[in-house]
Amino acid sequence: MESYSKILLQEKEKGRTLNKKKIEKILRKLLIELGENPDREGLIGTPRRMAEAFEEIFAGYTMSSGLDVSFSEETDAIIAKDIQFYSMCEHHMLPFYGMVHIAYLPEGKVFGISKLTRLVEKYSRRMQIQERLTTQIADEITKMGVRGVVVIAEGEHLCMKMRGVRNHSVVVTMAHRGLMEQKELRENILTLISNSKPGLRSF
Repeated sequence: MESYSKILLQEKEKGRTLNKKKIEKILRKLLIELGENPDREGLIGTPRRMAEAFEEIFAGYTMSSGLDVSFSEETDAIIAKDIQFYSMCEHHMLPFYGMVHIAYLPEGKVFGISKLTRLVEKYSRRMQIQERLTTQIADEITKMGVRGVVVIAEGEHLCMKMRGVRNHSVVVTMAHRGLMEQKELRENILTLISNSKPGLRSF
């Protein structure tokens, strides 16, 4: 997978960057509103560091998945399991994170494995909800002309762990397109995915 520093450099060359100075000013005001002193030793550089972190955390808005780079190859199905993701809940702006599993049926061409990881990053590194994240990944793969795709996301949400109900459950979402709409085929693929994921056997 390409490093974030390389991705951010590519986006800077295209002129796509956050206004970090403006974000710093906003974050400084936020610290004051929270009752903090942004000029004390531990917080002097915090607005700048947060602005730099946001540039990486929200890099998905300007990323390309690179799925247009594919290779001619005949195979029945491809499964990529345990693609790690981190995202930000758009309701409380707190992180949620977990794993995405992708299975697709190619139509004479296959994607580079790193491109599937980058696709997940494209949609996870932005303000998001897990349901939309799952469907966006499935929809972009579908647009590339595959015969079918199923995407499963498993997420843990700090907005649920740190506040509100304070529950530690894992949220699982799924989207399927094309031939994966066929229950028998989908179940065969899900069985392969769930060999190391017993909790997914209920699908």
